[in-house]
Amino acid sequence: MRKWIFKDTDFNKFPVYNGDDLGVIWSEDSLSVRIWAPAALEVLFRLYSSVDAESAEKAFEMIRSESGTWTTELDGNYEQYFYTFQVRDEKGWLNECPDIGAKATGVNGLRGIILNPSTTNPEKWENDKRSPVVQPTDMVLYELHVRDFSISPDSGIIHKGKYLGLTESGTTSPEGQSTGLDHLKELGITHVHLLPIADFYTIDETKSTPQYNWGYDPLNFNTPEGWYASDPYDGSTRIKEVKQVVQALHENGLGVIMDVVYNHSGLIFDSWFNQFVPGYYYRLRADGTLSDASGCGNELASERAMVRKFIVDSVAWWAEEYHFDGFRFDLMGILDIETMNQIRKRLDLIDKNIFIYGEGWIATESPLPEAFRATKLNTPRLDRIASFCDDMRDGLKGSPFNRYSIGFISGLTLREEKIKFAITGAIEHPQIFYDYVDSSRQPWANSPAQCVNYVSCHDNYTLFDKLQYSCPEASMEEIDRMTRLAIGILLTSQGVPFLHSGIEMHRTKGGHHDSYRSPDDVNQIEWSRKSEYHSLFLFTKNCIELRRQHPAFRMSDQEMVRKKLAFLGKYIPGVIVYELKENANGDSWKNILVFFNGNNYSVEFVIQEKRWLIVAQNGEIQPHGMGHVITDLVRLHPISMMILAEE
Repeated sequence: MRKWIFKDTDFNKFPVYNGDDLGVIWSEDSLSVRIWAPAALEVLFRLYSSVDAESAEKAFEMIRSESGTWTTELDGNYEQYFYTFQVRDEKGWLNECPDIGAKATGVNGLRGIILNPSTTNPEKWENDKRSPVVQPTDMVLYELHVRDFSISPDSGIIHKGKYLGLTESGTTSPEGQSTGLDHLKELGITHVHLLPIADFYTIDETKSTPQYNWGYDPLNFNTPEGWYASDPYDGSTRIKEVKQVVQALHENGLGVIMDVVYNHSGLIFDSWFNQFVPGYYYRLRADGTLSDASGCGNELASERAMVRKFIVDSVAWWAEEYHFDGFRFDLMGILDIETMNQIRKRLDLIDKNIFIYGEGWIATESPLPEAFRATKLNTPRLDRIASFCDDMRDGLKGSPFNRYSIGFISGLTLREEKIKFAITGAIEHPQIFYDYVDSSRQPWANSPAQCVNYVSCHDNYTLFDKLQYSCPEASMEEIDRMTRLAIGILLTSQGVPFLHSGIEMHRTKGGHHDSYRSPDDVNQIEWSRKSEYHSLFLFTKNCIELRRQHPAFRMSDQEMVRKKLAFLGKYIPGVIVYELKENANGDSWKNILVFFNGNNYSVEFVIQEKRWLIVAQNGEIQPHGMGHVITDLVRLHPISMMILAEE
């Protein structure tokens, strides 16, 4: 029985291979195979005629090569063969599996498959272009799960729960409202953030019975998940259909963000990493056991040379092969700063506008010192990489881990500084009193482009469910006003706004706070809610349109924010007022006044007497205005946003 303890193993002595030919590389008349296994004594490469063939058709002993690698070169065309590797080290034979960077696999990912790359491209793929958005602050991110978005019976989508469901146009709900792709276009968001679509472990792709997972348990890091494919048995289908999704979204003016999970593996001792170099790819405690900053039983040691190479190469593969516009890193704080910056450099060679952001925290303790982690507080040391702003999230609605806690939108006062901090995009601003920003006692962004503002995501409660728990006495009208205030703050703040799919129609998961493996009736988007709460949808759409039309809300330079954004007036509990002045960021409006009232009662505020265009008030917003008023006194309605503009 193998003991998975590595206390006396010095992984730093292992050689580093810098070549770009790791894996199984097909050509019409040959096959080139190279893997890195420096501790191996013997390596077998097996070819199978099918995914479930009991015995290999051919087996080859690989040859030890440079820098810890093993190779073999085969003559002939091996297209559509399945393959595995098996390593023997000083403790015996390890399990058969694909290579750690397998780019195509059969059903359930247990065997790699050799493909002609040209068979995986949809028609006109060579003409596909990334989103033209240049500044991250011009983006509006929209997070969705492939299955959730289309699986509901009322989605009107044919390919329910599948990649192709995201490519369908002309789909409607029974009430006649647009759904799916057309809904995204109608709403006006710029980028779709897809929850993990790299091959994950917990779903059995051979079963047609209902299953569910978010996908944060990666198995094959470079292969698309087959659960969403129309045919999980055909290795090329899942690849082609992911490209069809990207292509369809690009053709409709939308960028595509891929949620990636490089902080841990779904399997632990049986992971593919451990079948090639046991222990090397994982961070260890002092006693030689696997550390667990992910809360999932392990964490990848990104600071080791070949782990870093694997991660950087993998991200570049997805960017180049699939044309993704950005990457969201799960538990980015587990990865080290140097690895994240190396990813940035590598992606710059592909497209400097590819956006990178992530969760700047860890789940539990890690042996990697804080100074080396890609955490929120270390964001200034990350090159054009953004972090999620949990300051905004917690400030708006209260702690996501306490269902009863409240925030600014639900009536909490004396905590407004946290919201003001997020409104500036987490940069240094002379009017922020950081001692009162209890979650961040110092600015952590070099630019608003490094701050991703949000109030809810797939994790924890939906905003609607959170408000129902934390405000049990609130009427539906009050919850609606709280939601509008949250959306209004997000979409008028500096930084990069991020919306959880369905927030624009009061999405509910029935009060489930951690639905990563809950059934469809919990997780699905209920499209009937778009009709039921259509005025909220229109409010969200208009907020997005206001942001698009007016660059004052999306400054990318921190010095400009300091000069052009000024908080106004004496402190009033539950109220935030600021001005975007002097045609900020080249805006057509000379001055813009933005008011937020989190109280459940009206508040009066004195302003400079001018002729003001009313843009938003009392839960309504019109980007082109709702008429003019000459006044020096405004009344802020309960739980609402007001915007006035001097043209």
